[in-house]
Amino acid sequence: MPLDLSVIITVWNVKDLALRAIRSVRASTHAIRYEILVVDDLSPDGAAEAILAEFPPVQFPEVIVLRNARNLGFAGSNNVGLRQAQGRYVLLLNADTEVQPDALDEMVRFMDEHPDAGASTCRLELPNGQLDPASVRTIPTRTSAFYQALGLHRLFPKSKRFAKYTASSFIDQSRTQKIECLVGAFALVRREVVESVGLLDEQFFMYGEDIDWCYRILQAGWSIYYHPAARVIHYKGESNKQRALRMNYEFHRAMVLFYRKHYAGKSFFLLDWFTYAGICLRCFFSYVRLLISRPLRFR
Repeated sequence: MPLDLSVIITVWNVKDLALRAIRSVRASTHAIRYEILVVDDLSPDGAAEAILAEFPPVQFPEVIVLRNARNLGFAGSNNVGLRQAQGRYVLLLNADTEVQPDALDEMVRFMDEHPDAGASTCRLELPNGQLDPASVRTIPTRTSAFYQALGLHRLFPKSKRFAKYTASSFIDQSRTQKIECLVGAFALVRREVVESVGLLDEQFFMYGEDIDWCYRILQAGWSIYYHPAARVIHYKGESNKQRALRMNYEFHRAMVLFYRKHYAGKSFFLLDWFTYAGICLRCFFSYVRLLISRPLRFR
């Protein structure tokens, strides 16, 4: 009998968080057959050893630890897991999450009942109980990115025009519904979708790969759903705090990559260069804010 679900957790220097995430998956999953593929992205904190010590393969064959020979980033590491996955569905799950009771059982049931669903996400909550704003988004366009860069989404958080990118601010958060874009912290994807649209694009090191994946899923004719009946807590950003400068660079680099891949060359060329210049300017000011706020180490 095939597995229902392959849970892929990538790990870099978040040993304790990863252990908690694995425990939460095992404790909350009862009605489905699953495996947990932990991809250690060359962690310096001994995460792989700690996971193997707590979940030795003889006793816990469902917990499989895969080790990268070099640091591949989020997209590359998840692809390592995707290539090994045996489940009917695959779940990208951040190490800084905690799965709530029956959440994965519910999400698999939901996908089984919605054959048009290529991917779905649950109610991904911050520790304060609020919905993670990044978990329900739209595919960025030149216009929505412009409004976001100007900060208009903060001034008009309920506006479907100015706050369109972070759609979580104006949707009915209690209702199951179709969305355009989910976040890689919790991305449940049908195996047929992975086989048809391909793996994550490894040009994206840490950000943007989930948006690019959702774009391709929608282009292939599948639907993406937000299903709040299942809950997962997201201790957001814990794995990236010590690499803030590097992550700032990767965040803005992902913007350039996504725009170049899907939008560049489809309008007047000066508009493309104006967009690139705007992203670079935004990146520069973000660097300045980070350097002023506290001393940081560039990795």
